Amino acid sequence: GTAWDDAIIVSNHGRTQSLVPLIRDHAKVFSILGKPADAAELAQKLVDFEMPEVKLSVGERLTYTDEKITIGAAKDLCSFRHDPLSVLLLENPCAAETKINPLHCRKDEEFLRGKVPMTKEEIRVLSVDRLHLTEDAVCYDIGAGTGSVAIEMALQAKHGHVYAVERRDDAVELLKKNQAAFHVENLTVVSGTAPEACRDLPAPTHVFIGGSAGNLRDILSMLLAKNPHVRIVATAVSLESIAELTACMKDFAFTEAEAVSVQIARGKKAGPYHLMTGQNPVYIFTMQSEEKP
Repeated sequence: GTAWDDAIIVSNHGRTQSLVPLIRDHAKVFSILGKPADAAELAQKLVDFEMPEVKLSVGERLTYTDEKITIGAAKDLCSFRHDPLSVLLLENPCAAETKINPLHCRKDEEFLRGKVPMTKEEIRVLSVDRLHLTEDAVCYDIGAGTGSVAIEMALQAKHGHVYAVERRDDAVELLKKNQAAFHVENLTVVSGTAPEACRDLPAPTHVFIGGSAGNLRDILSMLLAKNPHVRIVATAVSLESIAELTACMKDFAFTEAEAVSVQIARGKKAGPYHLMTGQNPVYIFTMQSEEKP
């Protein structure tokens, strides 16, 4: 008695497809399964990504005399085993709350922060916009901090993957917590310092550099060796970083190179009045070499 015309229909029979992003964004997802543990593995992922109440309906050997249908929440089916000849209906009543608007970034208050630096909301909107992401993008977030930019990239690159590279242990733990809170499966946290931590990663199509730990030139050389046409967006606050990025724009001979200075002021209540409090100016650099026809 469940309508199927508004369901996303996919197959994991003989192939592997990430279902978590689809479940996050759609109220109904229907999938053909291939292995006895498929439903349990997915249920565990949903628990890990803080969606334990998603409803699973597993149909085994439908239309046969031994047909069986099992219904339960993800949190209750993490050990469930089923016949290989099975299908799965997933229902997420909270999907409407997590619909993605590509022109909108999450608010700063939505992220767990601690004492870890974070790219603020207004700068994040502009930086992600300049990345020109595609749904199948392979992204790096270098110096990921809380993971605010990495999560924005992962939410937009639904069929791609994001590698968040961070060298601080406390930031890595916070990043993983934010990843779970935003139900982002297509994100891998890489603990280490770039460029070394990126050596074995797949070639990126898009890269955001929020921090380089003084290795900017080596990082750019590594990125261009992996993909000469990678699109790079980097932010800088200190005069030293601004000067280094400006020099790199020339030295690496990018065909597209742009620098934008952004100054944000936020309103703050002072008694019966509201005063504007200026934030540090941030420079956003965009760099890419066009692909030759």
